Amino acid sequence: MDMEKIKQNLSPGIMGAVAGAAVLAIVGFNWGGWVTGDDASDMARTAVVDRLVPICVGQFNMDTDKVSKLAELKKVDSWSRGEFVVKQGWATMPGSKEANSSVARDCAEKIST
Repeated sequence: MDMEKIKQNLSPGIMGAVAGAAVLAIVGFNWGGWVTGDDASDMARTAVVDRLVPICVGQFNMDTDKVSKLAELKKVDSWSRGEFVVKQGWATMPGSKEANSSVARDCAEKIST
């Protein structure tokens, strides 16, 4: 067989495969629920924080001095409120040794509103 003839016969098939792959990717990422690895990591982090914030709020509510500490929290600059929550120990989850700064930040926002 002639190489030129082979190229002519394969060319439409290859172009169709490339176009099909492009369409599949567009449909998958826009409507199929596909996400990149970074997006999946962000979604997982958000889900964890969303689950832990109520625990932080609960630990705040169990604090015997919560009324005065809430007044203190409201006096702190908004960007430092997460640090305040960490210092109180409310953002340290049971069984954990360290506080989660994202949980602390979101918890401070929930508590102070």
